[in-house]
Amino acid sequence: MSLRICLAGATGWAGSELARGIAAADDLALVSAVARRHAGQKLADVLGEDGLDATIFGSAVEALTQACDVFVEYTHPDSAKANILAALEHGAHVVVGTSGLSETDYAQIDALARERRRGVLACGNFALTAVLLIKFAEMAAKLIPQWELVDYASAGKPDAPSGTVRELATRMGKVRQPRLEVPLEKTRGLRETRGGTLAGSQVHALRLPGFVIGAEAIFGMPEQTLTIRHNAGGSAKPYVDGALLAIRKVPGLVGLHRGLDAVLEL
Repeated sequence: MSLRICLAGATGWAGSELARGIAAADDLALVSAVARRHAGQKLADVLGEDGLDATIFGSAVEALTQACDVFVEYTHPDSAKANILAALEHGAHVVVGTSGLSETDYAQIDALARERRRGVLACGNFALTAVLLIKFAEMAAKLIPQWELVDYASAGKPDAPSGTVRELATRMGKVRQPRLEVPLEKTRGLRETRGGTLAGSQVHALRLPGFVIGAEAIFGMPEQTLTIRHNAGGSAKPYVDGALLAIRKVPGLVGLHRGLDAVLEL
């Protein structure tokens, strides 16, 4: 029997590509979609893709009137938390692709998920190379005490750092706090050039034409350095395989789980 999917953000840049991926999967069925601008239309008509017969609703609450097994949140930080909680209240498992939720938000989501015995899998980035970057960086941080992070994105990306780098810094900070040879307050010249501090890591965010999205962890030891870097191109295709994997794995979870590697055998 196919897993029934409700996809919020189904006509967006990433959501539309994921919708096509769901339509092509034999074990998944897209039963409803959320996109305010296209409410009342069929997803197939909006995306020009056969096999996407789901009706588009203007809100998650409306879309959830159609029974689903997994709700995929791919909208906006302003609406993500409410959408996730509504899906849990309706008995669905949830895959979260939207960044920008706070630790307090995640704590509330985890509490409700455990109460309802449902799984929530929140991924800052579904690209498998980004998942491996985070995992390998965690491994390196156990052995190398000094590192800094670089966040690459297009000139028009307003948030800094990206969700991927936020996840990277948070996960590395749980391994240990990196050591600074010169404390930030003792920096001579422009303190700002040392970047921002996130979960203990120094983060340098670049916003320039030519970049789409990328993240880099640079480790240093005497006489040696290690660089681990992920880059993604201009399409949303890198995120589809990971998102489909998350959809298939989340029904086996209870409570909140962070990062796609939580369900990978790494």
